Amino acid sequence: MSTNIPDNGKLNIVIFNLILINPRPYRIHLVACARMVVSDRDELTKSAFAAYDHVFYNGKGTFIQATVTSINKNEKTGASVTLDSGEEIPFHVLVVATGSKWSGPLDLPNSADAITEWLDNRRKEFRDAKSIVIAGGGAVGVELAGEVKDLWPAKPVTIVHGAAKLLNDTYPDKFRNRLASSVTARGINIIYDDYIDEVPSSEATSIKTRNGKTVEADLVVPAWGTRPNTDILASLGSSTLSPSGFVKVLPTFQLPEHPEIFAFGDIVDIKEQKQAAKADVHSGIVSGNVLAYLAGAGKKMKNYKGSIEMIVVTNGKEDGVAYLGILWGIVLGGWFSKLVKSRGLLLSQFRTATGL
Repeated sequence: MSTNIPDNGKLNIVIFNLILINPRPYRIHLVACARMVVSDRDELTKSAFAAYDHVFYNGKGTFIQATVTSINKNEKTGASVTLDSGEEIPFHVLVVATGSKWSGPLDLPNSADAITEWLDNRRKEFRDAKSIVIAGGGAVGVELAGEVKDLWPAKPVTIVHGAAKLLNDTYPDKFRNRLASSVTARGINIIYDDYIDEVPSSEATSIKTRNGKTVEADLVVPAWGTRPNTDILASLGSSTLSPSGFVKVLPTFQLPEHPEIFAFGDIVDIKEQKQAAKADVHSGIVSGNVLAYLAGAGKKMKNYKGSIEMIVVTNGKEDGVAYLGILWGIVLGGWFSKLVKSRGLLLSQFRTATGL
């Protein structure tokens, strides 16, 4: 490994032996998933899946399709990760960006064939359902409801949400109220301060909420949010993770007791909403800090100082509501949502970032 490391903020495969390990054969654009799991509209499997052929500098790098099962540190043999095949891959620096564990239709499997079958089955469920209950009124639950109404305007859809307003109190009431108005204007019913504790069998025609309210539904869709996918880091000891399972990191995104290990994205214990845009900001800092760490000699690293909270929640292809946490907190409606996300789902940005 060369010690002549340029401070360009980008990992360069000409200098480094860069290995990418991922359980799926391609990257999936999660922003497109709410639309993709409901129907084959826009043929999103052709644009929202991107192989890793072009992600390496000059095409020089190694992609391994596998699942990391543990991280190993040994004073004599050095550090390595163990794959589900049993193979061990040594490392000087490890970057962990394992993301979130999803519930419901966004909990996609790993193999290409299984993903295809999963999408076919989920789309059939949405298409055949006579009435739908979505358990969770976060961004994913709202976006799923909007996609259903785009295709089947007369199909009854109910969102059951465990708070007094949609999403969570990170966002101001004026945004959450505007979002609720956009949703109910399409005939979507919202039940607040209530929960769906379990998904009934496929033969059920109704469901009872925790508070005892009965709602007609032959399809119940879990949209309970996410959990950090951090099981592999547990092998480093209990002090590595917070009680909620997030990775404790320094402002440089290094693990406090393991400076050669960096973590970023949804899995880190930073008080902010977990979003793809945040992970993009994190990755820019991490890449520069990895270079600084390898350069040694007291090379200064950059600290992460947080990000502005922003969100665009789609309501089908033609509507949505956005919040920008600047100035007094700006709320924007359908025209902005269509321009930024609802129609194109940020696919061009995704494909550019993947080297396509």
